[in-house]
Amino acid sequence: MKVVVYTGMSISHSDAKNILDADYRPPVQRNDIKKIINSGFDIIGIIEGVFFNSAAVAHREIIEALNKGITVIGGSSMGALRAYELEPYGMIGVGRIFEMYKNGFLESDDEVAVTFDPETLEPLSIPLVNVRLTLDAAQDEGVLTQERADAVLDVTKRMFYPDRNFRNIVDACVKEGVVDENQRGRLVDYFIKNEVDVKREDAILVLLKIQELRE
Repeated sequence: MKVVVYTGMSISHSDAKNILDADYRPPVQRNDIKKIINSGFDIIGIIEGVFFNSAAVAHREIIEALNKGITVIGGSSMGALRAYELEPYGMIGVGRIFEMYKNGFLESDDEVAVTFDPETLEPLSIPLVNVRLTLDAAQDEGVLTQERADAVLDVTKRMFYPDRNFRNIVDACVKEGVVDENQRGRLVDYFIKNEVDVKREDAILVLLKIQELRE
C-alpha cells in the first residue's frame, strides 16, 4: 500500500521512519490533500497541520479523498481535530487527543497548536493539551494541589500559543501570584523533566494504526 503522512513536530520524520515506511511530508495545509488524491495513495495519515499562519486543510478535500476510497487516519494534532469532525464520513481517529475532542473535553484548535521552525519543523512552543496532562500528573504526584494546578492552567490558557513554554508559564504564574517566587526553579525543572507529551504518543499510534492496516 502506498502511504503518505503529514507530520514533523509531534514526531520527526526521521523518528517516524523508524516505525513506518511512508512518504513523509510537512504539516498539511489547504489543498495539499486535493493535490494528491489522484497520485495513487491508498492511505493518508494526518498528524500535523497548519492552523493560524496559513489556511488549514479543508474538510471537503478530506471527504473527497474518502469518497475515492482512500483511507484517511488522523490523530495527535490537526489529525485528531479533523478525525473528530469527519468520523461520520469515514475518517479514522486514534489516540487520547482524538478521544478528548470526541468526548467534548477539548473544543478549541488552540489546544494542539504550536509554533515551529519552518525549516527543521522543530516545535518552539508547548501545546496546551500537553500542559493539561502534565498538570494532572503533577497533582497525582503531589507536586501541585488541584486548586493550584487549575490556576496554572488558567494562566496558560490566556497566553498566546507561541509563548507557551514551561519557563514562560511559571514566570507568568509567579507574576500573577499563582506560584510563589521560591517555587519558580523547582516547578520549571519538574515540568521540563516530566512533560506528558501526549501529542508524540498519539502520533506514534497513528503510525502503528497505518502499519496494522497494511498487514
